[in-house]
Amino acid sequence: MNITGKRVLITGGSSGIGFALAQVLLAKGAKVAISGRCPEIVSKAVRLLQTGSAEIHGITSDVVTAEGRDARLEQAVAALGGLDVFVNNAGGAHVGRLKDMDEAKLQAMIDVAAPILLTRAALPMLRDSSDAMVVNVSSDTALAGTPFYAIYASVRAGLAHFSEALRRELKRDGIHVLTVYPHGTDMPMIRSNRAFAGPGTSREPASAIAEAIAGGIETGAIDLIRDGEAMLG
Repeated sequence: MNITGKRVLITGGSSGIGFALAQVLLAKGAKVAISGRCPEIVSKAVRLLQTGSAEIHGITSDVVTAEGRDARLEQAVAALGGLDVFVNNAGGAHVGRLKDMDEAKLQAMIDVAAPILLTRAALPMLRDSSDAMVVNVSSDTALAGTPFYAIYASVRAGLAHFSEALRRELKRDGIHVLTVYPHGTDMPMIRSNRAFAGPGTSREPASAIAEAIAGGIETGAIDLIRDGEAMLG
């Protein structure tokens, strides 16, 4: 896929991997909308991303409700003039022993309905594109269980399997699906996780993961696994 001119919506685009990916795609000439829950944070991110002739838009809505999901997509399509690439990046990790896990935090991680329902709602817009893609950002914990990440790893694995099934389902529709498995990422959410504080652990800059995702979009990769080195397949 040639990124230049592509219309991209990135959920969770106001920080971390989503923000870094927005920077990379804007530099390559894409038109980008980032979405998030907090208007102030999204607005600040848009200001930081607004350089030169970059076309960047910020969108906030409550994706827990059908109305909020529809509003997010409608605003993105109205701002961008359509949709070619939909990036499911939003998500949070709460780390700790399962027996000590706060039930509200546990439930928040388990609820993966929003990215699935957003993807379903985005499909008509993507079908209107002549060259479309869904990018689902999972985690390398989906590939091998990591201590203290039992719930997060399970949920990310579910998203990865959803992504693989969707790729096969949409193949004849001309919509490609890329699944991304980031390694530990150097961003606030991960820096606050004590489980990454011990020896033998590493964190990769969000910018490196974003560059790899952009490369995967350009080459039409199926999987992008980060473990120090990018492996495209």
